[in-house]
Amino acid sequence: MFENNIEPFSVYAIKYATVQRNASDNFIGSDPHDSATSMDYYVWVARSKEHLFLIDTGFDAQRAISRRRIFLRCPTEGLSLLGIDRSDVESIIITHMHYDHAGNLSLFKNARFFIQDSEVAYVTGRSMRHSFLRQAYELEDVLDVVRYVHTDRVNFIDGNAELVPGLRLHHIGGHCAGLQIVQVWTKQGWMVLASDASHYYENFESKRPFPIVLNVHDMLEGHAKLNELASSPSLIIPGHDPRVMERYNAPSEEMEGIVVQLA
Repeated sequence: MFENNIEPFSVYAIKYATVQRNASDNFIGSDPHDSATSMDYYVWVARSKEHLFLIDTGFDAQRAISRRRIFLRCPTEGLSLLGIDRSDVESIIITHMHYDHAGNLSLFKNARFFIQDSEVAYVTGRSMRHSFLRQAYELEDVLDVVRYVHTDRVNFIDGNAELVPGLRLHHIGGHCAGLQIVQVWTKQGWMVLASDASHYYENFESKRPFPIVLNVHDMLEGHAKLNELASSPSLIIPGHDPRVMERYNAPSEEMEGIVVQLA
């Protein structure tokens, strides 16, 4: 299937960590007595014959200890199962700079990073004087990005951009200052990797915002944008929902429970 002769991408989710959470941790207004659920942590791969993009880079075992997360594996292990050596990764999209999306940058020696201008400005600006606002960020991750800016390895995105035919970035407000989602052309149509524009399916399906939010109105508008950009609601992939691993199949037995193919 092609749109204007665009080659479709194959898309994968790699699970690298998990944690147990209460429903009230995931939805504004939830009853704190609601049953617990888990939150899974992913990075994603979009690959075609000509292009390879890694979307986000996760965190490491040390960060898992300090943040009380269950670390399952380095994200690079999932890449290896897909036949991708980290040295071959040349293009990395950072959806935003929260600790679970922008760690491990130093592992990718040959990569350039695509990140929203507004996110870098935010994490290096006056808002970081407030401990409450900086708690989802790690200083070392921010310093890594600044180092890469100074060595010409950061591509700044201002709003929306098409990186290659069939792969587009869109700035989405709400969760943080510079969140970007990835719209990617697949054999099924336009798929949207929502990252933290919607942590769970239920966030955008039921219009129930996630509590870590800079602007609730913008987050809800972002949910509507996800539906506009995806060819079907079934092609919206939330950033942390364990059901992603249930709805999609592993490419091989070896990858069971680690990697699923989304398209």
